[in-house]
Amino acid sequence: MKIVKHSFDGVIVGAGGAGLRAAIEAAPHMKLAVITKLYPTRSHTGAAQGGMSAALANVEEDNWNWHAFDTVKGSDYLADQPAVDILCKEAIDAVIELEHWGLPFSRLDNGKIAQRRFGGHTVKEGESPAFRACYAADRTGHMILQTLYQKCVSMGVTFFDEFQVLDIKIEDGICQGVIAYELATGDIHIFETRAVTFATGGFGKIFKVSSNAHSLTGDGPGILYQKGIPLEDMEFYQFHPTGIYRLGILLSEAARGEGGILRNKDGERFMERYAPSIKDLAPRDMVSRAIATEISEGNGAGPDSDYVYLDLTHLGAETIKKKLPDITDFVRTYVKIEPIEEPIPVQPTAHYAMGGIPTDVYSRVLSDEKGTVLPGVYAAGEAACVSVHGANRLGTNSLLDIVVFGKRAGQSMVDYVTQTKPNSISDSASDDLSKKIQNLIDKEHTDEFSVANIRKDLQESMEENAKIFRTKETLEKQTEILEELRDRYENVTIFDKSKVHNSELVEAIELDYLLDMSEATVASALARNESRGAHSRQDFPDRDDTNFMKHSFAFKKDNTANLKYKDVELGKYEPMERKY
Repeated sequence: MKIVKHSFDGVIVGAGGAGLRAAIEAAPHMKLAVITKLYPTRSHTGAAQGGMSAALANVEEDNWNWHAFDTVKGSDYLADQPAVDILCKEAIDAVIELEHWGLPFSRLDNGKIAQRRFGGHTVKEGESPAFRACYAADRTGHMILQTLYQKCVSMGVTFFDEFQVLDIKIEDGICQGVIAYELATGDIHIFETRAVTFATGGFGKIFKVSSNAHSLTGDGPGILYQKGIPLEDMEFYQFHPTGIYRLGILLSEAARGEGGILRNKDGERFMERYAPSIKDLAPRDMVSRAIATEISEGNGAGPDSDYVYLDLTHLGAETIKKKLPDITDFVRTYVKIEPIEEPIPVQPTAHYAMGGIPTDVYSRVLSDEKGTVLPGVYAAGEAACVSVHGANRLGTNSLLDIVVFGKRAGQSMVDYVTQTKPNSISDSASDDLSKKIQNLIDKEHTDEFSVANIRKDLQESMEENAKIFRTKETLEKQTEILEELRDRYENVTIFDKSKVHNSELVEAIELDYLLDMSEATVASALARNESRGAHSRQDFPDRDDTNFMKHSFAFKKDNTANLKYKDVELGKYEPMERKY
């Protein structure tokens, strides 16, 4: 196995929105590399549809404090309010910056950036739904990704496409570099560098029904977790209310922002019973629970009564074609129905990780619950936990998060690199990884220990025991299943023995991270004896501000998660009951 060595001042792992935005900030000031397991424009940022919010006030009166109020309330008061203030205040300049770089936003008749309503966003702290989401039809993420990538190309950023990062080298608490596997050749690459930013996205593939791409397997969090870095707030995983039935493909909240209505089998607009004031535009955790409740009470549609309808038929063909072209094409392609004329079968789909690698507001990775900074290591986007999303992310804040804190990660890299000297890694640093890969290739394949079978059992069991509604019983059952799956993984085998473009080999590596993400998620959920945001314990249905107004930190030890906690950073908004 050939070993190739590189030397850079900084390395960014991941080329979605957060990684690209960090690269734009860092590239003018250092020798920089972006390592990505996908071609950059295939990153999952491109699948985001509805918009990114900023208090531009292009449609109605608005200000960033109202945005911050909605973000904190939507988070069920678990978000750190100083970080939320940064997110919402810097949102305005972030949107204008993207516009200046050429992002083709949809426009109002007066030429200003168009803004639409979105779930959980209000004016005057809950008075009425807000027109705050800036959008490009229902292709907002795609346009952000293309705009940022074109900017990086114009700046001459160096990309290493289709490289799977396997490890980070940390000596005496200082970052030394990363090691990656090149899919096209099977070679191992050592990247000497002083600063590394992880922007690897989420880990929705721990569940069977997910809006996430197959590539979202928790690589960045998994690598650091195995190095002793904790993962924060892993019990909070968001389920988007409207995934295409059984497939999980996302149908954007923009559909409801434009007036789409959720209906049960009887045609009832049931959200009027759950959120009387803003109905279908309630925060995602509330809408997902409402759908799950309707289904459990026998109000679901279809032969198995296991979905509800998203009704767009009253919007008219012109509105649907102009403002919702992509999602309606998805429905025609995958469900074979015409959404202009028929309601769409939907169910909640695993969508977004509120938890991840703990960072401060400068995107610096924290090595413990006390806030100790890990020098030279940064994280941004869904891989990170600042925490601005708390127990439930407000719709549109993910695209905002990637550009605001992606930029801050790039700035922090520049600050660190200008104050430190280059380092080196020995050629033998990759020996253990080379042996691990060779052992996977040499081992005889068996169905029992195949990647596909272990992953299938993982996803199906997580779907059954750790999804929208949880109990001590289901979580303890899942803990036992994860122990069995970890034992099976120790003997994992692959059928493909080739040296180049061995996707099954990469999937075997990713499965290790998926198991880690699942273990941290289940252990954190089992220990939080309350219901808050996306974490809903049926045996503890109430929010407990006395005992659980705090962030969880899961540390890996012997394939289990040891938990510690730190207090939430409060601000001007005191916890109150969430009513909409």
